[in-house]
Amino acid sequence: MRDWVKNLPFFVILMGIGALAMLVPAIHALSLGDFGTMRVFFYGFILFSLLSLIVGLATSNYAPANVARSQLVALLAAFTVLPVMFAVPFYEAVGNTTFLNAWFEMVSCLTTTGATLYDNVGRLTPSLHLWRGLVGWMGGLLIWITAVSIFAPMNLGGFEVRATGRAGKEAISSTFTQIATVADPSERLMRFAATLTPLYTGLTFVLWLGLTSLGEVPYIALIHAMSVMSTSGISPIGGLYYTVAGFWGEVLIVIFFVLAISRLSFSAGQLGEKDKGLFQDPEFRMGIALILLVTAALFLRHFVGAIEGQAAASWTQMFRAIWGAMFTIASFMTTTGFESRFWPGAADWSGLQTPGLGLVGLALIGGGVATTAGGVKLLRIYALYRHSERELQRLVHPSSVGGGGREARRIRQQGAYISWIFFMLFALSIAGVMVLLSLTGVQFETTMVLAVAALSTTGPLAEIAAEYPIAYSGIPDLAKVILAGAMVLGRLETLAIIALFNPEIWRN
Repeated sequence: MRDWVKNLPFFVILMGIGALAMLVPAIHALSLGDFGTMRVFFYGFILFSLLSLIVGLATSNYAPANVARSQLVALLAAFTVLPVMFAVPFYEAVGNTTFLNAWFEMVSCLTTTGATLYDNVGRLTPSLHLWRGLVGWMGGLLIWITAVSIFAPMNLGGFEVRATGRAGKEAISSTFTQIATVADPSERLMRFAATLTPLYTGLTFVLWLGLTSLGEVPYIALIHAMSVMSTSGISPIGGLYYTVAGFWGEVLIVIFFVLAISRLSFSAGQLGEKDKGLFQDPEFRMGIALILLVTAALFLRHFVGAIEGQAAASWTQMFRAIWGAMFTIASFMTTTGFESRFWPGAADWSGLQTPGLGLVGLALIGGGVATTAGGVKLLRIYALYRHSERELQRLVHPSSVGGGGREARRIRQQGAYISWIFFMLFALSIAGVMVLLSLTGVQFETTMVLAVAALSTTGPLAEIAAEYPIAYSGIPDLAKVILAGAMVLGRLETLAIIALFNPEIWRN
């Protein structure tokens, strides 16, 4: 049985997993007595399980000429076609919505963007909120697995920054373990899935247990735990402001944000980086530095504003201002998009509004490579920083020799070069999405926030970072399609899409 499943096309396996996942909201609805929702998801499970079985039998002997290319195409199909399957029971259960809206919602969840068309949280039943959180959680797990099993061997997804520039097996022998170097792509995918899935599930369970022990409603705690692990920012109550867990719940969530800052927090040894600890990882150090620096800048701004306004500055207000800024900054840098319950309090204390453009910039930077976070990624920003640092040194000492070893020189040169290319492609993608959204009638000022929110997979940006909250439900249908395409592009990254047009990948 295992060999038969292993030989199935990657997309068919994902279809089967998605069909099985429909049992979760069906069982949850049954426990709540919501028999209408239970029937819809149970029938969806039967329908799509049979469809997956039929397609699996028809393609069981299919042997692609290029397995890596086939998996990359399947991954693209997963984020565009699978949401259609996920949207069918969601559309039937909601009832008073369009299928386009249901599909957009599932694309947003699967790409871990977290943008929602259903602003009124009471419009959806608890089982539907659970389905949204579960789809986002599965999307995060899919990114975890495919980042190290598909993107890494192809030097995509941020791994190109440290690539040697050599082709074939030699290019990855210095950074990959034996399984990643010599194994068949399908075998590599199965091995990493077997390794990372229990870890991903276990960490989610630990966070859920921690939030529940702090008094949170178990169903809400589960969705928030899945949202933090997948950085989707999906919430059945509109965020963390009304959570029972309160301050200590936010402290627990911040600890798990480390998983979206550095891959070494969960995959040390999987990619041949056994000798490097978390505190030696440049992504982790840069992420912590950005959080602390931006937090200090925002606190200083509010502190000065409070003094000028002659407002009382108690220690409690200052601590709340610091914590609210630090949590929200970490949340948006990891592209989760949760807002601290103390975030608005800092503005009330000083009388100054927190600039949303800063949150937009943090979402653009994003989290770590091979994590569930989106954005440009910290490793690319680090490469550009090291290159800039070296260029400034050469201005002062033109004849100096850059140190740091071979890897440091590679990051400053080839790594910075490819990072700059990706950054420009990302910027052009933002400009392109903005133009397309403007053609649909969306105001130009609004298009910038929506484009960044979609391409960085940080859906809550539209509500928190904009001058006035933007409702996704109010944009035209064509704009929803454009944003859905931008979410897929932001999730897979531009270089991965361009790789599909590379003639070499299509040659036998």
